[in-house]
Amino acid sequence: MMDTALHEKDSKKKGLTRMQFFLAVMVASFAYYALPGYLFPILTFFSWVCWAWPHSITAQQIGSGYHGLGIGAFTLDWAGISAYHGSPLVTPWSSIVNVGIGFVMFVYIIIPLCYWKFNTFDARKFPIFSNQLFTHSGHKYDTTKILTPQYDLNISAYNSYSKLYLSPLFALSIGSGFARFTATLTHVALFNGSDILKQSRSAMKNVKLDIHAKLMKKYKQVPEWWFYILLIGSIVLSLMMSFVYKKEVQLPWWGMLLAFALAWIVTLPIGVIQATTNQQPGYDIIAQFIIGYILPGKPIANLLFKIYGRISTIHALSFLSDLKLGHYMKIPPRCMYTAQLVGTVVAGIVNLGVAWWMLDDIDNICDVEGNHPDSPWTCPKYRVTFDASVIWGLIGPRRLFGPGGMYRNLVWLFLIGAFLPVPVWVLSKIFPEKKWIPLINIPVISYGFAGMPPATPTNIASWLITGTIFNYFVFKYHKRWWQKYNYVLSAALDAGTAFMGVLLFFALQNEGHNLKWWGTEVDHCPLATCPTAPGISVDGCPVFK
Repeated sequence: MMDTALHEKDSKKKGLTRMQFFLAVMVASFAYYALPGYLFPILTFFSWVCWAWPHSITAQQIGSGYHGLGIGAFTLDWAGISAYHGSPLVTPWSSIVNVGIGFVMFVYIIIPLCYWKFNTFDARKFPIFSNQLFTHSGHKYDTTKILTPQYDLNISAYNSYSKLYLSPLFALSIGSGFARFTATLTHVALFNGSDILKQSRSAMKNVKLDIHAKLMKKYKQVPEWWFYILLIGSIVLSLMMSFVYKKEVQLPWWGMLLAFALAWIVTLPIGVIQATTNQQPGYDIIAQFIIGYILPGKPIANLLFKIYGRISTIHALSFLSDLKLGHYMKIPPRCMYTAQLVGTVVAGIVNLGVAWWMLDDIDNICDVEGNHPDSPWTCPKYRVTFDASVIWGLIGPRRLFGPGGMYRNLVWLFLIGAFLPVPVWVLSKIFPEKKWIPLINIPVISYGFAGMPPATPTNIASWLITGTIFNYFVFKYHKRWWQKYNYVLSAALDAGTAFMGVLLFFALQNEGHNLKWWGTEVDHCPLATCPTAPGISVDGCPVFK
């Protein structure tokens, strides 16, 4: 609907057309993003609780929007609102409610109990929320001390240095990924399994075509062998990399094939969830968990397996979405195929070139300690990617989640996730008149925990509030406005923010023109990262006795 909103003909009534509205909002969004993006970054995380209690660790852990639970904090930055769960304006209200239930349970109930009540996983030795890895003494983990020159795990060095520890929110977020994966499989099998079988059978027969399919019959279809060439060519090139650069990539040829097989299995159930809820439950944790058990101590192999597995699914679903758009817009299938292929090749070349340029020209990129305090190059997503390669690849799930591991009990969430959709499905059959019961979506509820870190509770809370305002209140009380402008508003906010972000980077940030004043200090919660366990000494934090 968002993609086609600008192409619908407006009725000749008073008010702005969709295109006029789009341009006006895009210009306003473009101008506004100069504030959170450069002039006044504190708008990204507005944590008033820390101002009220500047000397309280607990208050700052609760109120920090960047390093805490974000209670009372909010963001006025559209990029921060839409960064992790997509635009809240295009997400169904039922999905927003499900995500909200999971978020409240996880952030406002489970995490506080685990941290302050039960000290789960020695939680008080570490910040309540951080994307860093830690030693047993609460200090940041130095992975260089446990690596061999070949980037394998030095077991003796690991045993003498320290076991690996995570912040409590990070650890429980991983556990939620276990539950989310099995819940997705169970939910789709129960609620959509019969429909999938019917559609699979009808695809083999000559079924009645809808109006869109009839109109698309006028165009030449894409021959299946075009897709087979792409599939076989991609697999061959991937396998060649495993053979030619065997030592560098660490992933053998059968690991590549396993990654492709896993992607083939999970693309359908994940696609069903995405199509019905606008939320895409990833399975990167599961992919890394599997290969981490098979090839422990191989971080590059683990990362590569994740990329070939999960990213294949993401791009498959993205291409399907594009093809669906082309179907409704009556774009010739061969044109869509060519555009997707050319776009993928060009994007791959450009992304690789930009990545090499950034690594060569930007000093201390992604190094939080080595960077200027106001530097935008903190790379939170890629920091978590690095952490994941250490957790699942270098050290391996057996040491952390196997028998005797600190986080072994989280593995039970596999079973819990597989079971939870069952009672919902049973109730929907017993009470078919209750239309709200099938809307209870366990994978989406568990998605309320997803992405933290690098997402923060403030990002998700602001996403929920924004989605509630537009997809409940505006939809309910101003439905005509919502129907005409809601999706256009989402696209305009995205466009204006993106254009200003690029301009700020090339004109100011890339040239080192950084501002330094009170409004550029994000969060103002320095004590939120402090541990509270007795005897743990960290720079800048008081020591509890």
